[in-house]
Amino acid sequence: MSILSLFVVIPALMLLGLWIARNLNQVRGVMVAGSSCLLALSVWLTVAFIQARQSGNTDPMLFTYSVTWFEPLNIAYAVGVDGISVVMLLLSSIIVFTGTFASWQLKPLTKEYFLWFTLLSTGVFGFFICVDMFTMFMFYEVALIPMYLLIGVWGSGNKEYAAMKLTLMLMGGSALLILGILGIYFFNGATTMNVMEIAANNHIPRNIQNIFFPFIFIGFGVLGALFPFHTWSPDGHASAPTAVSMLHAGVLMKLGGYGCFRVAMFLLPSAAQELSWIFLILTTISVVYGAFSACVQTDLKYINAYSSVSHCGLVLFALLMMTKTACTGAIIQMLSHGLMTALFFALIGMIYGRTHTRDIRKLGGLMKIMPFLSVGYVIAGLANLGLPGFSGFAAEMTIFVGSFENADTFHRAATIIACTSIVVTAVYILRVVGKILYGKVADPHYLELTDATWDERVAVCCLIFCVAGLGIAPLWVSNVIGDAVGPILNVINF
Repeated sequence: MSILSLFVVIPALMLLGLWIARNLNQVRGVMVAGSSCLLALSVWLTVAFIQARQSGNTDPMLFTYSVTWFEPLNIAYAVGVDGISVVMLLLSSIIVFTGTFASWQLKPLTKEYFLWFTLLSTGVFGFFICVDMFTMFMFYEVALIPMYLLIGVWGSGNKEYAAMKLTLMLMGGSALLILGILGIYFFNGATTMNVMEIAANNHIPRNIQNIFFPFIFIGFGVLGALFPFHTWSPDGHASAPTAVSMLHAGVLMKLGGYGCFRVAMFLLPSAAQELSWIFLILTTISVVYGAFSACVQTDLKYINAYSSVSHCGLVLFALLMMTKTACTGAIIQMLSHGLMTALFFALIGMIYGRTHTRDIRKLGGLMKIMPFLSVGYVIAGLANLGLPGFSGFAAEMTIFVGSFENADTFHRAATIIACTSIVVTAVYILRVVGKILYGKVADPHYLELTDATWDERVAVCCLIFCVAGLGIAPLWVSNVIGDAVGPILNVINF
């Protein structure tokens, strides 16, 4: 059995441990032990992967393992990782670890909350390690279903509406996905569902590819906040509890970009070339629309949610440019945005837990009252607007430089339009930072509030370290990703 199976086994053991836990301390102990093991495993995997590549191993997938579990349809539990999968596993483990500490004080029904949170994490890890389309889709569904209860039970605001809207729209995307997956399977000869094997022996006619490419791309794109299918995202983020928002925006939305690249574009390359201009227009709208929408919001979570629409739009935008530099930037952006938005949502949750409001019109002077959380918010904001030295700068510069490598007018015009989002992002980030952190204290009762507790400091410091680390030393991530992006683009740009 591959070492990768531990990414599913450990969460399964965590679920068992949570089920038999009898008090809050035991629940916390299970979560800390399990999330620490996942983080350590992902770090070890990253190091082992880099060493394997440096030693000359050029296999497209490493640590592979496959066993058939439904022979009539050639469905297998097939796992393996390339550079893209490795960094996504690392991101997921960081968010699960920090999300555990961000939920340290959550009540009531803490045990039940962590059960569903862990089940969601299981789906995410399983999705990133699988190379069999059906098994990948199965884990995709496992990751989506817990969101309804996590938001509907433990959320805030209009949580029932947000949970139902999110579930219906994402399930609609799933319906498109299963149609697309079955189309790829049957029109390629119904011999395998392994992504790598299909790509190596692709017999799907161009006209069939054009039919099923929109199914796959839109199906995954719904989760990646593709315009106009993004409307579930702001409501879902705004109503979700803190750690769920962190995992949702930080990791779950990355399943969309990952699936579009790994399945839609990789397995249907002719259609990707022919139809990319349509989706490039939609993603350009996502990038600009999300940034301008964030400018007019007054709720901190809605501001970050629309910001996520813009930044996740950049991921799909860069992938559709189909140059190695742009696609590498897209994966770095997935990693960067996951860390930044998790930090933002963690800080917003901590501020809301003290002030009981997310309305920026009712906040002010927080730097005097809670300096640690305020400095953390400033750092998250600077990273989000792309300040050099933070992860956002490395990701966005790589995307825009790679996108401009396309010499035709259409692609360069789209790149210039998307670049305007940088200016708009700076406007709403600096506006919010100035409004809620500086000036007079908005409410005298805020003077009685306390700064971050030890568990909150652990989550915030870990995320800040990762955001700064990726910004200062992005080259190692770029090298790991580049070895995976190249072979996929060779198939797409045949």
